[in-house]
Amino acid sequence: MVDIDVPIWAARLRVLRRARLWSRRELGRRLDDAADETSRDQLPAPEALSSLIHLWETGERRPDESHAELLCRTFGLGEGDLFVGDAAGTTLWHYLTGIPLQSGMFPAEEEERTGRAIEAPQRADEETVRYFRTVLDAYSRTDLRPADVINVLQPVFAGIEEFHRDAGPSVRPALLGLAAENAELISRMYHEAGDPDGALAWSDEAIRDAREAADAPLEAYTLAQRGGLSDTAGAPGRLVDLAVAARERAELPPRVDALSRHHEAQGHALAGDVDMCHRRLEESAQSLEEPGDDTPYRFDSSAEARHALCAGCLIDLGQAGGAIEILEQEPPKAQPTYAIAYAMARMAHAYADAHEGERWAETARQALALARQSGASRALRELARVQVPHQDVRHRRILL
Repeated sequence: MVDIDVPIWAARLRVLRRARLWSRRELGRRLDDAADETSRDQLPAPEALSSLIHLWETGERRPDESHAELLCRTFGLGEGDLFVGDAAGTTLWHYLTGIPLQSGMFPAEEEERTGRAIEAPQRADEETVRYFRTVLDAYSRTDLRPADVINVLQPVFAGIEEFHRDAGPSVRPALLGLAAENAELISRMYHEAGDPDGALAWSDEAIRDAREAADAPLEAYTLAQRGGLSDTAGAPGRLVDLAVAARERAELPPRVDALSRHHEAQGHALAGDVDMCHRRLEESAQSLEEPGDDTPYRFDSSAEARHALCAGCLIDLGQAGGAIEILEQEPPKAQPTYAIAYAMARMAHAYADAHEGERWAETARQALALARQSGASRALRELARVQVPHQDVRHRRILL
């Protein structure tokens, strides 16, 4: 077994915290929530508590009895599982690779099997593929902050890359496909986090892996998703080309076909082509009505996401009234997700274009708060695009 420079219990604290996407400050807040009135009074101030957690995770100090109890409550583990345990090897490989460890997600034997495969990638099998697919599924939720998803999935991608280079021919295509799906999700998270260069670089990786896997539907999906990485008027023809290329690669499942046509409609809207934009939006709606879609790919096809895409096209065409009508069919719920924040930013944009100052101001305030809470930089960019009418100058400070 490879030695590490911290005790196993300290490494376990770190990998469990990171798997939950908690900063040290967030863990400190949760310890405070888990404490009763007496033990809460004995906790240090937030900054000091974050420093104390750092000392625990580096093994420089072991939690005393009261802090150990709070940690067990917070992680939902018994003291033996958190501080003793018999899975040192599992903790070790998660610590060394950065691949997240979710307690209870897998039986001990599956963790051990994956750890052995990490040491010797030629041991990878269908169970290894299933393990990493389950991990990827766990971090595909829209309620997670994009930057946090990036941090946790990049080590997962690196692990899959190691496998598919050395794995046997029976599982290599599946690992390549999984790498492509992982890279595509990371690409979208960079897009949501406001890093267009990072988004495009990871999209390139996703397309390359899908092609190497010789998986035409997956390649088409990655191309369709790439079309959604550009939401400015810089290159509308490029959006159209990507959407068309996606449909030329393979016969797409209905949801992916709808996504492709949505993004093509966006390109036509940015180019000012009203007829083609509306035609593609109609075709997209027809695709979504088709039954039997069992596509395994991960993307947000919620009503909020679809409405935001349609409304965005109408906003770009200067048809704010139509955008408002779409968005008000099912107003975005005030939940802290990047998708909801973006949908609300789109609605604020439509209200501003329609010169509805009060409604714009209220919706923009909500969108701004949700964007900051959810880490949705794309929603912030959308708000920054809004041209506030001169008569509503008193509301402009919302975007400052």
